[in-house]
Amino acid sequence: MKQYHKLVRDRIPEIIEADGKTCVCETLSDEDYLTLLDQKLNEELAEYQESKSLEELADLLEVMQAVVRARDWTMEDLERVRADKATKRGGFEKKILLKEVWE
Repeated sequence: MKQYHKLVRDRIPEIIEADGKTCVCETLSDEDYLTLLDQKLNEELAEYQESKSLEELADLLEVMQAVVRARDWTMEDLERVRADKATKRGGFEKKILLKEVWE
């Protein structure tokens, strides 16, 4: 037996059982769900940073979308905030490295 305390994708239990194994799961409270989503963001970011793969970046986006829904935001809300910040502060296309600011 292997023990976990890990938020997993919705179909993972059925995939485990289809492989002839048994698993124990529980449904999280909203508060615990948000806590574990935040942990999952860190996990997926670390995996992307290690692999630099499109698949891991897609996993990170999936978790971000889950966070948006869990906090009762919409993807449109997220895009609106992103676009507003880009208009006011710019994006990252110019590859600018800030090195010093003098007072």
